[in-house]
Amino acid sequence: MYENYAAYKGWRFRVVEYHTTDIGGVRGAIVSISGHQVNRYMKYEGGVHRVQRVPKTERSGRMHTSTMTVAILPQPKKIEIKIDKKDLRIETFKASGAGGQHVNTTDSAVRIVHLPTGVSVECQQDRSQIRNRQLAMEILQVRLYNLTLQRHVKTERSLRKDQIGLAERSDKIRTYNFRDNRITDHRAGITVHHLDGFLEGQQELDDMIDSLLEMDQQNRLRCLIEDFRESKSGMAFS
Repeated sequence: MYENYAAYKGWRFRVVEYHTTDIGGVRGAIVSISGHQVNRYMKYEGGVHRVQRVPKTERSGRMHTSTMTVAILPQPKKIEIKIDKKDLRIETFKASGAGGQHVNTTDSAVRIVHLPTGVSVECQQDRSQIRNRQLAMEILQVRLYNLTLQRHVKTERSLRKDQIGLAERSDKIRTYNFRDNRITDHRAGITVHHLDGFLEGQQELDDMIDSLLEMDQQNRLRCLIEDFRESKSGMAFS
């Protein structure tokens, strides 16, 4: 869906890491999306996405619910996060596939540990150790940036849960119900009855994000007005 959406918006989409389960599902993935105003739109996709469906292996027709967490991390500029080489522990090992079997006879996989924070990154996407090291450094830079940003947010501002994009990621943001052919965004209260079209990641997803963007702007404006009124009443009282 997001790969199609990136193509629809004219953005560049690149898979950095992709991990499958033993039964062929997706256990996790890291992708890089770059282009004009990417974070302006994609930040509304961060959170817990709930999927309700009847699996093909379910004989009784019982609905199953699963979740996938999407984290949107803005790509930092290289000058924003300075990483000292002496703070890194870099290890190499043989890349492995599903089930743990080695898929490469050379130590092409790379693990980088940032010692001051304990943040660890592994990359075995490429056959080249040099390329895997570069990708791992990119991921490490993003994670350290996000860690710094989270600390700043916690200490410098109080989170308003009614603002879109600042809700806790444990809150589900959207439900995809395959049996009812329905997508419901719980933040905006919007329901769309065209699941296949929505999952194509084009106009219908773009319309949903536009609605969230407009709602976010309205909430931010309301908060500014409330803060202004509170500051004016405080001045009048004093």
